[in-house]
Amino acid sequence: MTILNKAFNTPYNTAPFSEIKTEDYLPAFKEGIKKSKAEIDAITTNTEAPTFKNTIEALDYSGEELDRLSSIFFNLNSAETNDEIQKIAQEVSPLLSEFGNDITLNEALFKRVKAVYDSKSTLDLTTEQATLLDKRYKGFSRNGANLAEDKKTKLRAIDKELSQLKLKFGEHILAETNAYELHLTNENDLSGLPEGAKEAAKQLAESKDKDGWLITLDYPSYIPFMTYTDNRKLREELSKAFGRKGFQNNELDNQDIVLKIAKLRFERAQLLGYKTHAHFVLEERMAQTPEKVTSFLNELLEKAKPAAKDEFKALEDFAKDLDDIDQLQKWDSGYYSEKLKQKLFNLDDEQLKPYFKLENVINGAFTVAEKLFGLQFEEIDTIDKYHEDVLTYKVTDADGELVSIFYADFFPRAGKRNGAWMTSYKPQMIKDGKNERPHISNVCNFTKPTKSKPSLLTFNEVTTLFHEFGHGLHGMLANTTYPSLSGTSVYWDFVELPSQVLENWCYEKEALELFATHYETGEVIPMELIEKIKASATFHEGMQTLRQLSFGLLDMSWHGVDPSEIKDVKAYEVKAFGDTSLYPDVAENCMSTAFSHIFQGGYSSGYYSYKWAEVLDADAFEYFKEEGIFNKTVADKFKTFVLSQGGTENPMTLYKKFRGQEPKPEALLRRAGLLK
Repeated sequence: MTILNKAFNTPYNTAPFSEIKTEDYLPAFKEGIKKSKAEIDAITTNTEAPTFKNTIEALDYSGEELDRLSSIFFNLNSAETNDEIQKIAQEVSPLLSEFGNDITLNEALFKRVKAVYDSKSTLDLTTEQATLLDKRYKGFSRNGANLAEDKKTKLRAIDKELSQLKLKFGEHILAETNAYELHLTNENDLSGLPEGAKEAAKQLAESKDKDGWLITLDYPSYIPFMTYTDNRKLREELSKAFGRKGFQNNELDNQDIVLKIAKLRFERAQLLGYKTHAHFVLEERMAQTPEKVTSFLNELLEKAKPAAKDEFKALEDFAKDLDDIDQLQKWDSGYYSEKLKQKLFNLDDEQLKPYFKLENVINGAFTVAEKLFGLQFEEIDTIDKYHEDVLTYKVTDADGELVSIFYADFFPRAGKRNGAWMTSYKPQMIKDGKNERPHISNVCNFTKPTKSKPSLLTFNEVTTLFHEFGHGLHGMLANTTYPSLSGTSVYWDFVELPSQVLENWCYEKEALELFATHYETGEVIPMELIEKIKASATFHEGMQTLRQLSFGLLDMSWHGVDPSEIKDVKAYEVKAFGDTSLYPDVAENCMSTAFSHIFQGGYSSGYYSYKWAEVLDADAFEYFKEEGIFNKTVADKFKTFVLSQGGTENPMTLYKKFRGQEPKPEALLRRAGLLK
């Protein structure tokens, strides 16, 4: 038995990262699955009649050790992986998939669940218990419990293959990201690049015993280069390298994987009696049907497209006047947009960065959380970390009671995938009368400090930090009885509301003045810069909206149809992008082969939810604005009805309890400047 199969003898029951050996994982998973199976057997062989307590509740509390172990392992596979961990992931994923099927396809267990479900009208259940019962029953019926034996066998095979394909997809992207370097030895090639980005590129080269400067496909390296570098040929090279991940007909190619995943998901949906994968997924979302999603996306497209075309034409004219560019390409987008923004608003990210030192922004997010929700964050060094860069905090409420443990991991490294996300190492639940508090983590990829400068964030990175912290608060403030309904365990098109609404504070004077101070002089960000930030907030909003909609429509085109006849990933994608493309297509690039959100993460048939949640967040923030952005009454309602409730009730019901009405799309269109 490994350390991972015992109760952790650690402060706050935190993960003992430094004591875990890589070779512990596989035996720990096997032991964890064995114990979980025994817990399931105890439920199915119970001779007493099925009740909510001995069946539904027992099922929700089962597998605690295995869930905890899975969280630790798969979180590290994203944030601090290596070849060994990836190899174990390939071995473990089919085992977990198989075990998941062992539960949902267990006839004796389903019989007990169904017996409780069929008698629900006679049970005196709380709202949360009724939701859990409904979720549990659907978890079985929607995943094959009613299938004939041969179809159950088929379902198991599909799920096993899908779990391996998704992992392989992600491994290929990480390997391609790590494999590419743009090595520059002539300083003229860095013309236009800000000093901080140059210094970071030099330090990276030094760390690999190379002369000159290294640019990589990690966001803190890639984005500044694409935004500021004057050398158009080099921007083209880097852009094409970024766009061809998983699309190079080599051993890391993802084209076949994309086709297989899409086809297996369709096959699975059909097996379960659904028209497509999207029909299966959306049954358990606020949007409910693919038709509703497509209509929602197209409605926004209709509003955004005229604005996007006007913005693109203005950008084309600007690039023509400035540099005699006849045809704008994708690698010109960030560069000329930034130049035009500077011209229109006299605002440059480099002007803002000195006011956004990472430590100050972290403290700013904490202060906003304190003013809104009464939380205190204390950095502690008494708990284990999985990497020296990770920061660890104890979060308490106004009475000094423990709310959560919080891990923050902000810098890129070879074992960490790109992007930003929130996750959990231990869920919140109330068990045996004790409120078990959650352990939450935010993971981002921001620019590291250099020898001469601290980590200074772009404004986009500031909003990213607040976004992920919003997810974090959703996890930290969870206060439900059952683990499967806790925190971010909500309908997928509701999960982005807490994250997106928190971004709004980044644009408000009252909030910015709490943390946006110059890292050298301590001067609070000048009012004129705040005004410029606000004025530029809707800059190129039409084009940005079009871009988001294009991803949502691409997702639906893979998952809302029968993909059996699709042979060519690239050709299919070009067709899907038809109504949303502004720039010429780049033949050697493909989005789908690196679209991790839908082919590796949990966003398949759900990418639209970013826009859906924007409708909610714009409407919610209008309420805050009406009453004051730090108004305690509104904040308490948001905490009570949204952040603490998890998935205990239908999200629209929760939203209406908070807001007093359904959200109005006009709030989003107003904020985006798209209402004529």
